[in-house]
Amino acid sequence: MIRIGNASGFYGDRLSAVREMLTGGPLDVLTGDYLAELTMLILGRDRMKDPGRGYAKTFLRQMEENLGLAKERGVRIVTNAGGLNPAGLAGALRSLADRLGVMVAIAHVEGDDLITRAGEFGFTGALTANAYLGAWGIAECLDAGADVVVTGRVTDASLVVGPAAAHFGWARDDYDALAGAVVAGHVIECGAQATGGNYAFFTELNDPDHPGFPIAEVYADGSSVITKHFGTGGAVTRETVTAQLLYEVGGPAYLGPDVTSRFETITLTDEGADRVRISGVRGAPPPPTLKVCLNTLAGFRNSSTFVLCGLSIEEKADLARRQLERAVGAAGITWTLARTEHQDADTEETASALLHATIKTPDPARAKAFSRACVELALASYPGFTLTAPPADGTPIGVYRPEYVDQSTVEHVAVLPDGSRRPIEPPPTSATPPSWSIPLAAEPPAGPTRRVPLGRIAGARSGDKGGDANLGVWARTDPAYAWLGHELTVDRLRQLLPEAKDLEIERYELPNLRALNFVIHGLLGEGVAASTRFDPQAKALGEWLRSRLVDVPEVLL
Repeated sequence: MIRIGNASGFYGDRLSAVREMLTGGPLDVLTGDYLAELTMLILGRDRMKDPGRGYAKTFLRQMEENLGLAKERGVRIVTNAGGLNPAGLAGALRSLADRLGVMVAIAHVEGDDLITRAGEFGFTGALTANAYLGAWGIAECLDAGADVVVTGRVTDASLVVGPAAAHFGWARDDYDALAGAVVAGHVIECGAQATGGNYAFFTELNDPDHPGFPIAEVYADGSSVITKHFGTGGAVTRETVTAQLLYEVGGPAYLGPDVTSRFETITLTDEGADRVRISGVRGAPPPPTLKVCLNTLAGFRNSSTFVLCGLSIEEKADLARRQLERAVGAAGITWTLARTEHQDADTEETASALLHATIKTPDPARAKAFSRACVELALASYPGFTLTAPPADGTPIGVYRPEYVDQSTVEHVAVLPDGSRRPIEPPPTSATPPSWSIPLAAEPPAGPTRRVPLGRIAGARSGDKGGDANLGVWARTDPAYAWLGHELTVDRLRQLLPEAKDLEIERYELPNLRALNFVIHGLLGEGVAASTRFDPQAKALGEWLRSRLVDVPEVLL
């Protein structure tokens, strides 16, 4: 097997995780995932200020402390921290290695950045445009002896697939093995989310305070064991793995640049404390297109929150609305009144509601004037006027949208440690991957019911994909899944989540995981950087659903 660890799930994750993973036990490869749709926008704005930037600067700080340790322990590093400038980060790492006196071979993968070809592809107004590359450029770099491989926008799972493919010598059409590695990569790519972080049943864990980061022990057939270093916090169980498998996915056919992985074929097996085996994953040829992460700028935004305390909450909110809209105009302003107040409250905070105002405008001066107008109401508005924080000057709005290009049009290149360039040919593809039949859910249990929160018998994990929300729900037992499969229809979900009642919703069944997966289109508007929603990335959507009361058969309780 090859032991592949993860030390980062996003740009901003635990800085000490690299050292924790390098010192916690044996590893062959340590990966770090730093990129998300929002991160590409942040890096795009960095590159506007300085063309030499555009990569995750925190990775350099981590390597300054740990590059020598990784080399000493024989652990290779594979990361997408290169962002929009993998060549720039690779160069910075070489300078760092020279300064530290550490002899390491550094390679990088490029070709994902399509911004200079935006006109060719019709990407009007693009700030960033990056194709999701696959794993074979990484594998080529490792085969050439690289100790560190830096990439730009590859799929998150490719950070695991590449090392596994290089280690076992997989062919481009070893689809089942590749699919198994994709699933392992998907589990560990978000760091501690696989080991008890953000876990619905966190109160059952012995040590949730400082979860360790995950490891995938990948085998030659693509099967794997998900685990963590001995003695670290958190836990690896079938349910922590299930939760992460459901995170930000769509249907059972999980499309990637190298393989289509069939999530309905996954089998999870307990193999002792903090060890869960993933096996049985089937794969098929990938689609002929690559997904492109496209970010554009769409004006400016600013926000303010008014505190409304005590009596006449609605009237106070109406007055603040009228006054602010009179000052700056109503166009582009959205309002949300959060009725957080309690009657006859024993603290001022619990007697207060919150009125959120957000403006989106193409005019930066108007975004700034919004702040001034909020402040000017301080002595001329409702009784008890106060704001939660001083307003700012406003920030640019970024809008994400997915695009697709033919695999053959993207120049995927591995730049080896000696500087030579190896083009990576596109894989054989199929526009119609085969499907496997999904068994129908069993008949639900009958008998008397009790009204309880859905979370009594089901876990959930949710997140964002652009303007869409993903919501995975799993049951803890087979009878509970039989009930869940019949109870939680699309129409029932709309009843439980009224914010989604008028939106398009897709439902997918994964009985092998006792799970349902929902994609709620448009819930997040134009994506996290433009959304005015209270939870712009839908991270807590699953917990809201679990808190809703439903009639559950008592036999399940």
